[in-house]
Amino acid sequence: MSLKAVLFDMDGVIVDTEPLHRKAYFKMFDDLKIEVSEDLYTSFTGNSTKKVCETLIQKYNLPHTHEQLADIKRAYFKDYFYNDADFDLIPGVRKLIEHYYENKVQLVIASSASMVTINMVFEKFGLEKYFNGKISGAELKESKPHPEVFLLAAQVANEPLENCMVIEDSTNGILAAYRAHIFCAAYRSEHSINQDYSLANITISDYSELELDRISKHFV
Repeated sequence: MSLKAVLFDMDGVIVDTEPLHRKAYFKMFDDLKIEVSEDLYTSFTGNSTKKVCETLIQKYNLPHTHEQLADIKRAYFKDYFYNDADFDLIPGVRKLIEHYYENKVQLVIASSASMVTINMVFEKFGLEKYFNGKISGAELKESKPHPEVFLLAAQVANEPLENCMVIEDSTNGILAAYRAHIFCAAYRSEHSINQDYSLANITISDYSELELDRISKHFV
């Protein structure tokens, strides 16, 4: 057994779009004239936009479809994505991606983000050549914490589960990896607020800790 494939979450792991999503969601909440508590908003972490919008429609009895709400939110998000000067890759992640790529490790995105958002990130930061595949949980029947997205990502990598590692930063994503029976490295960032890392196999705060010479001991 050895590490052959790494299944990356995107938001909070490769790029920190959470502040952009937060701004976009709260602009949408203002438009809808609804009050969303911090606890409720935090519970959305790791969920697809569709699932968040469906929850809002049910909780606040909104006369919208989830597609209509998603369109509002994504319009705000796109504006912030291209115009927020602070938006960049998470420190150390490009070096880690290049390290895996140079060592022939299969890389797959397994994110709750829409494929539109995934492609925007890949184009903006030139990540396409490093990855073998991209899976959007927004296009699946089940959202994290259901394990479907990671099981599909392992299939895309064409590797058995025991040769895979998930990198996640959210409670829902870590639980999804746990349910998929895939080794999970939890990335603790300054924006990973109120997330539960207890089901992760390891917790790190610096991506150098996941380079092969340091992580391989877990795959023997």
